[in-house]
Amino acid sequence: MVFASIGPSGRMLLTKETTEEELQEAFAEQANAQAQAGAEGIIVETVIDIVEARIAAAAAKQTGLPVIASMVFDSGMDRDTTLMGNTPEQAVEELTKIGVDGVGANCGQGIEGYIPICKRLRKATDLAVWIKPNAGLPEVVDEKTIFYTSAREFVKFVPELIQAGADFIGSCCGSDQEFVKEIRKVVDGS
Repeated sequence: MVFASIGPSGRMLLTKETTEEELQEAFAEQANAQAQAGAEGIIVETVIDIVEARIAAAAAKQTGLPVIASMVFDSGMDRDTTLMGNTPEQAVEELTKIGVDGVGANCGQGIEGYIPICKRLRKATDLAVWIKPNAGLPEVVDEKTIFYTSAREFVKFVPELIQAGADFIGSCCGSDQEFVKEIRKVVDGS
């Protein structure tokens, strides 16, 4: 199944950089273009604001395609909320109202940090759970962003994500095709 992606707007509702109406229009345009181009599903990902996630997911649902909504949980004392303070449970509650087909977490932190997030998402829903962590946390070295987690190190945690209830496992920032190949090997072997 080919999923197209809708990312965050980069503008904050809280500071009035945009309005809900502007976001709705922009996300509807993106979702409709992706559906017309042949996407078989849409993932709304890397969102930090539950309001923006709801708007984007609702626009994507209007296409009639399956929709997964994935947020970044990397803030708070335990790195288990979005930047706007939304918990995994709140995300599930709000996004379920839109009728999404799956919920998830992506970006923001490495795979080990998403194991407890995955458990909380699974406990809060029977929907599909999508987890797509970074290849660890980046460091800037000589003005270059470097991720130090290798594909082999990354996949050591894939069995724990499966055990935690992940239905879809991918990799985000700092990864490449090698991560996908290694994830596939682990999944096929379990």
